[in-house]
Amino acid sequence: MPEYKDTGAGPSRRQAWFGWCMYDWANSAFATVILAAVLPVYFVSLVPSEGVFLPVIGGPLTATALWSYAVAGSMTLVALVAPGLGAQADRSRCRRRWLVMLSIAGAVITSSLALAGPGRYLLAASLFMLANVCFAAANIFYNAFLPALAQGSDIDRLSSRGFALGYIGGGLMLLLGFLIIQHPSWMGLSNPSQATRLTFFLTGLWWFGFSLPTFFYLREDMIPRPAVKPAATTRMQALWQVWKDLRSYPDLLRFLLAYLFYNDGIQTIIAVAAIFAKDELGLDTTSILGCYLMIQFVAMPGSLLFGRIARQWSSKSAVLLSLVLFLAVTVYAFTMQHGWQFWLMGLAVALILGGSQAISRSLYASLIPAGKNAEFYSFYAVSGKFAAILGPLCFGVLAQITGSNRLAILGLGLFFLTGIGLLLSVDVQRGQRAAQEQIP
Repeated sequence: MPEYKDTGAGPSRRQAWFGWCMYDWANSAFATVILAAVLPVYFVSLVPSEGVFLPVIGGPLTATALWSYAVAGSMTLVALVAPGLGAQADRSRCRRRWLVMLSIAGAVITSSLALAGPGRYLLAASLFMLANVCFAAANIFYNAFLPALAQGSDIDRLSSRGFALGYIGGGLMLLLGFLIIQHPSWMGLSNPSQATRLTFFLTGLWWFGFSLPTFFYLREDMIPRPAVKPAATTRMQALWQVWKDLRSYPDLLRFLLAYLFYNDGIQTIIAVAAIFAKDELGLDTTSILGCYLMIQFVAMPGSLLFGRIARQWSSKSAVLLSLVLFLAVTVYAFTMQHGWQFWLMGLAVALILGGSQAISRSLYASLIPAGKNAEFYSFYAVSGKFAAILGPLCFGVLAQITGSNRLAILGLGLFFLTGIGLLLSVDVQRGQRAAQEQIP
């Protein structure tokens, strides 16, 4: 795919890179505060200690199980709509428009979590699911710009830079929330619960406000038109066409399957770590938020480090290294008994989390044929979101049946093992050649 060049008629290459990276800075506040650190812990306080009963699912459901089902439910919605949405966006060339609309909607819903007061766990779960759908779907169109903005080794560098800025941005928003929750009187509030809800409101504002450079500097014409204009189709026809196209790129398809499994483990660790620390290790909110702050700021140099490893070895080798380390993390988590061990695990995750995600994103981008960015990234999103369905769902079922979060954590190792095996079968150079040839 041809790389975006300065033409003097629009944003410069430097401005385009800046605008693209700033979206990682903006939406990482949601990933950190809502997905990982603050809302999961707050959600535990909303759910009765004896658990709850829900239609169809039954019960009693613990806070951990209910949260896992909420994550899985939101990702099911994304998996259902993403492929057709991505193909339609490529066909009508409205990727930027969808990015703007979904980002604004997600930010507004995130701020609305401030309405979820004590006992309103169903409202909190519903708003979280809607916001998470917007967050995940917007990333389809955000990621679609990556292969148009950089090529070769620059694509790993740009992806890693985006993740690095994301960890800083998410970390700063988490730090702000931490200070507000620890000192609610500074904001004229009477208790930490009110301060937590204010943090949710500010997270939505952060997401919207720091997305403005992205909206301004990214342009639809940065992504080249495909050689053959796609015919107008229904959503189901578009979905079938994307699947047929994917089968023409076997290494790309193998990578998607590998990503499905190993990202399953990664996303589930992110989603349940805070609740695990509170329920199994008895850590208080201050300790959990402090650990997540450490993770955010250590993950930034870790992301850049894996970008360097990818340049020295290869993108595939860098991802494989991160997965072996994640496998070790799951075994270690199973044995943890003390709070300081959670901090040690957090340090290890911080060093490998950003790198594994950044290099996976850029490796996939290098395998995409020109003009099919959003279309193929929609399948990347579906692969990731099916992972986010299966992982939390399996974790929730195991936790519900066995009553042990530790066995559920240990079970995640199987996803990493499967992902490693599939990734080893991917021939990256062959896949990149196929993408350049643009098989019809």
